[in-house]
Amino acid sequence: MSFFEVLTQYQDFSFDDYFATVTDADIARIVTLDKLRPADFLALLSPVAANHLELIAQRAHQLTVQYFGKTIQLFTPLYISNHCSNNCIYCGFNHTNEIKRRTLTLAEIEEEAAALSRTGMQHVLLLTGESLQATPIDYLVDTVRCLKKYFASVAIEIFPMEEEEYRLLYREGVDGLTLFQETYDQETYRKVHLAGRKKDFRFRLDGPERGARAGFRTVNIGALLGLAESRRDFFFTGLHAAYLEQQFLDTEVAVSLPRFNEAECDYNPPFSVNDKLFVQYLMAFRLFLPRAGITVSTRESSAMRDNLTRLGATRFSAGVCTTVGGYSKADSSDTPQFEITDERSVAEVATAIRQQGYQPVYKDWDDIR
Repeated sequence: MSFFEVLTQYQDFSFDDYFATVTDADIARIVTLDKLRPADFLALLSPVAANHLELIAQRAHQLTVQYFGKTIQLFTPLYISNHCSNNCIYCGFNHTNEIKRRTLTLAEIEEEAAALSRTGMQHVLLLTGESLQATPIDYLVDTVRCLKKYFASVAIEIFPMEEEEYRLLYREGVDGLTLFQETYDQETYRKVHLAGRKKDFRFRLDGPERGARAGFRTVNIGALLGLAESRRDFFFTGLHAAYLEQQFLDTEVAVSLPRFNEAECDYNPPFSVNDKLFVQYLMAFRLFLPRAGITVSTRESSAMRDNLTRLGATRFSAGVCTTVGGYSKADSSDTPQFEITDERSVAEVATAIRQQGYQPVYKDWDDIR
């Protein structure tokens, strides 16, 4: 079985009709439950639930402290290539964009790793564009070997791979996988992915399962909020996370809530996700899967992320640069994958977390394989 079978069960489901049945009493009842059903989660995403955010926030805070304590784990993304074979109309790395393309040498990767490690960061997320030619598996293996000299945890956010390829990277020391479906709406998915391997909806959808079977300790998923109707997309994100938790008991499952941010393109997303909706989605997920991690990136503003510390977030990126080679040799002519909003350094983010009464965690994992 695959999550695809779960997704198809909702093919004819009317979200609008369901939302019309949700009442204030339903929300008050759901907030008291120890275990939520998918229908309860969907109710928390409804317009009616938006009138009860304070009540939901209290429960979200309680559950987060119960399962995670007052901690926020820190990580930093490291871009090593922006070559890409895909034509994704919302992405700065789109292969049709006339931008400066670059793939770091191993020596340059070592410079980047050394610069990042001096910030105290011990969790790094390795990112590439989706180009098998520019970043073949042997190159990725060599990169991981280099990064393991500097960081306790190396995770990947690259093109979807076969299970055996994931297993090879796992054996070299990769312990986490981030793979965003972008949208669970297959028609929208087809419209925004015009060319390249990323057009294969099913292969991407099954990627987190292949990564979990390969042995990765953590699997992080998400949808790019704004590409399709966001309540539906985030509902399926939650169902996907629940499916992974149930199928892979040894895997730590997490979600991200990336909102569309400006990139090197003229794309304007058809749906808007304002701050209130964003907070509602995050807190609803916390009540639905209280043990799952929630990652909030620097797409969000510093003020927004500071406020989310108490509402269910468990993991922040910090000191981020979304251009290739930007940590050791910044170049203003380089094109980022997307524009960041929270430009604070690692130290500044850590200070803000402490000011909230929480502990920034630079390292929570040692690979003893």
